[in-house]
Amino acid sequence: MDKVKAAIIGLGRIASLLEDDALREKPCTHAGALSANPDCILTAGMDTDGKRRDLFAKRWNVEVYRDAQLMLREQLPQILVVATDPDSHAEYCCTAAHAGVPLVICEKPLADTVKDARNIASLTKPGKFRVLVNHERRYSENYRRAKAIIDEKRLGELLSVRALLYFGKNRRLIDVLWHDGTHLVDAIAFLSGAEIRHQAAWGADLSDKAGTAWLLGTLAGSGKAGSKTREIPCVIEAGAGRDHLVFEIEFSFSGGRLRIGNGVYEVWESAPSPYAENFCSLEKTGETFTGKTGFFANMVADAVSCIKNPSLRPCSSAQDGLAVIEYLNSVKALRN
Repeated sequence: MDKVKAAIIGLGRIASLLEDDALREKPCTHAGALSANPDCILTAGMDTDGKRRDLFAKRWNVEVYRDAQLMLREQLPQILVVATDPDSHAEYCCTAAHAGVPLVICEKPLADTVKDARNIASLTKPGKFRVLVNHERRYSENYRRAKAIIDEKRLGELLSVRALLYFGKNRRLIDVLWHDGTHLVDAIAFLSGAEIRHQAAWGADLSDKAGTAWLLGTLAGSGKAGSKTREIPCVIEAGAGRDHLVFEIEFSFSGGRLRIGNGVYEVWESAPSPYAENFCSLEKTGETFTGKTGFFANMVADAVSCIKNPSLRPCSSAQDGLAVIEYLNSVKALRN
């Protein structure tokens, strides 16, 4: 099979510029991942900003365009990356679908409104048009390893989930949730195999740029097929005013605990307590995760697999992205 042709709309940080970050795992951008994949060829990029077009053309040695439709007509990409602001995702996904592009890789969040997210999801049909949402934790090897531990019930039954999200000192909490919390919400759903449903919120108002808000919800549908549905409590803490970034999820089981996040990978198991007779305490297993997670490389590999096999559903689909938007919208609606 010939190499899969790919193009990018929106030539900013996640499309290309972050590849210059010396500390990030590489590839860490769409252009970097597409160029590194042996089954792909990056042929073009489009942006309305002339400076970004020039930088992109020089960095990747490809054609650049100011008009998306012209690029699609001339380049005929099989994979189109939409890395623009969320309020334009629906427009470009619709343009791609009508132009006959088989698959779009859409940056998170899927859209800025539930209506647009549903419109994007409605476009998708296996074998004709699919959308892969860049919720990168689904493609990270550390998260995949954690999911295997949960699915195999190595630590027993999942009983509760709590998560921390501190992403910015002076950003509104609702903006943190919509633009960074999308990853957190999707990671919880991916790892647990459940849908998150919002129940209540307390603490700081989500329009505030300071303080802490707690979101209480449940995970539904995490039991085995055919078994009685269990509702598992889930608490997300979102905070502002911190000068550091925290992204962590803790799963509590009947026989242990699992913590995963940015720079965090811990597995704890129940063992006879060294502090009191006839009790158990948690002990770290010593398991760690080191090396590359492959988050961007695995994402592009999934996209290529979907091109080669039109019946495949992306690991991170438009329906998965829509579920995140519906949850965040319910948080905003009930809080306000």
